[in-house]
Formats: sequence, C-alpha cells, structure tokens
Amino acid sequence: MLITKKNRRIIYENLFKEGVLVAKKDYNSPKHDDLDVPNLEVVKAMQSLTSKGYVKTQFSWQYYYYTLTNEGLEYLREWLHLPAEIVPATHKKAARPSRPAGRAGGGDGPYRAPRGDRDEYRRRDDGGGEKDAGAPGSYRPTYGGVGRGAPRE
Repeated sequence: MLITKKNRRIIYENLFKEGVLVAKKDYNSPKHDDLDVPNLEVVKAMQSLTSKGYVKTQFSWQYYYYTLTNEGLEYLREWLHLPAEIVPATHKKAARPSRPAGRAGGGDGPYRAPRGDRDEYRRRDDGGGEKDAGAPGSYRPTYGGVGRGAPRE
C-alpha cells in the first residue's frame, strides 16, 4: 500500500518514541486513535515491519499490539536519522525511589506488624503426650452403596 512519507514518518516516530503501538482492527476508521493518520495506513505500515522482523505482533480482542524488536530499533534509528543515545520509552530503566532508612527488618516484602491474635487459632499441647481428638481404635465406618462402595458380606 502506498503511504505518504509524512504519514509513515509520524507512525515510525511514534513507534520509536514509545517502543509499542496499538491499533484497532477497523480498516474503515478515518484516523488512528492516537495519531492523525488513517488507521488502515498504521496497520499496513506495521504489517510491513512485521514481515521484515522489525516488529512483533500480538492480536487480541480486535486490537493489534505491536512491539519493537532490537532489529527494528536499529532500522528505525537509521530511517529516522537518530543518534544511538535516543532509546524508546520501553527500553529506559525506571528510576526506583530510595528506600526509607529508618525501617527495620530485611525481608523482601513490606513491613508487617506482629499479630498476637493468631495465637488463639493455634493448637497447643499441654505437655501430655496423649491426644483425645481422634476416633476410637474400634471405630469402623460402614459405607453403603453399589460397586466398590458396597458393604462386604
């Protein structure tokens, strides 16, 4: 499909800036949801990049999800004449906030205060080795029914 260079540049710039692109499977839509380009041109431009191996395509619930590959990153960097320092948003490391210094404990998860109310639910032995909680030794349950559950005669 013939796509004007202006529209192709808009599509490629957005794909490079974000690293991902979403397009609805609506070929008659006058324009894409995020870009001022016909939706059909976006889908076909991404289809072209997918066939070259520059973009990975995932389709779900009538939406195309396009993800830029490493080869596609190099191709778009060359096509858009961008330096190597500029990378898509999906390739940037998110700055993690520093942890509070006054926190005790070294666990992986968030701090939880000790809960004393759980002791009520735990079974405690009073030192005696005998347990009276089970069924007596002479107890033999009977099963009624047919087949394997039928009582033996």
